[in-house]
Amino acid sequence: MSETLTVLDVIKKSTDFLNGKGIENARFNAEWLIAAALDLDRMQLYMKFDRPLSDQELVDMRSNVVRRGKREPLQYIVGHTQFHDLQLKVDPRVLIPRPETEQLVELIKDSYMDSAPPARILDLGTGSGAIALGLAQIFPESVVVAVDASKEALEVAKENTSGNDLTTRVTLVLSSWYEQIDESERFDLIVSNPPYLTAEEMDTAEPEVKGHEPLNALVSAEAGMRDLFEIISGAKMRLNLGGSLWLETGIAQRQALLGSCSSAGFSNCEGIDDWSGRERFIRAQ
Repeated sequence: MSETLTVLDVIKKSTDFLNGKGIENARFNAEWLIAAALDLDRMQLYMKFDRPLSDQELVDMRSNVVRRGKREPLQYIVGHTQFHDLQLKVDPRVLIPRPETEQLVELIKDSYMDSAPPARILDLGTGSGAIALGLAQIFPESVVVAVDASKEALEVAKENTSGNDLTTRVTLVLSSWYEQIDESERFDLIVSNPPYLTAEEMDTAEPEVKGHEPLNALVSAEAGMRDLFEIISGAKMRLNLGGSLWLETGIAQRQALLGSCSSAGFSNCEGIDDWSGRERFIRAQ
């Protein structure tokens, strides 16, 4: 008779396996993968450590753990991730939202603490819809337009917009940056987390990034700044007086981007560090 394994047994075995594959935070990963196979959230798992597992449940869990051992991102395997107060579907059609992008949303929120919220927001390169949906949730009176050049990414964003009950608040547009945005349209806030890695940075990226996330959402030419320059150059004419441009950016790009903002006619340009002290964000007004 085969040994009966409990949830805790499988967590321990999976943690050992993932540690051997060089996965950081192996126990955390194991718990999420097993919770997903059981259709539980990770906190519910702690109440079921002694639960025996069926043969089919073991097959599903092993499949998840083996995929993670091959460095497929955890979020793609479980099919979703948390961003701000939202649950978002993610798969290889879109980037996995990072904590730094959550910080960008928080910085924008804080910047309006003493002023009226932005009536109209434009999110360029929306991907999963993370920034657009996060801001729509924070600013319930705002109209949000979310743009992406990838039809496949917009399919994911559409699912997330619907899944978070924001379809009446967020409009999705298939467009390469401003291409399909009428020149007469004006916004109070333009925000973007565009591609900003160089090809050299991509070569040294973690296997989860290099082997699984969409390249066109990660890498840009001109030292990683071609798309950022294009966004900056078109922003001022589409912003209302006093409107703001917020950007997430790459390493060693701040001075060039601040110069680009000044050249584009912005009067107040600043760089802001992320939680780790890295030069990450640009704000221009």
